[in-house]
Amino acid sequence: MKRHSMKTTVSTERMYELVRSPVVTEKSTLITENNQITFRVANDATKPEIKAAIEKLFDVKVEKVNTLITKGKTKRFRGIKGRRNDEKKAIVTLAEGQQIDVSTGI
Repeated sequence: MKRHSMKTTVSTERMYELVRSPVVTEKSTLITENNQITFRVANDATKPEIKAAIEKLFDVKVEKVNTLITKGKTKRFRGIKGRRNDEKKAIVTLAEGQQIDVSTGI
């Protein structure tokens, strides 16, 4: 069953709030061969919002968006227990022939 395709609009302020930074790791560099790019995004970001923001900011066509939430680690600092914040990442699949150069800024 196909869902109704409603166009999600996102304000410019919200776009820059949604897409925090690209993830530059070995694994994220390897998946660029499959036309996929990984971004750190706001924890309350939805897939349609992420898609709209990436398309507008980088002027590309996004095929699909996969998201994952990494739970924050528990750490100790001078004997005091603390916890890192949870982090949401979005793996964005671009349309054929599209690309984003993550080494340059917006």
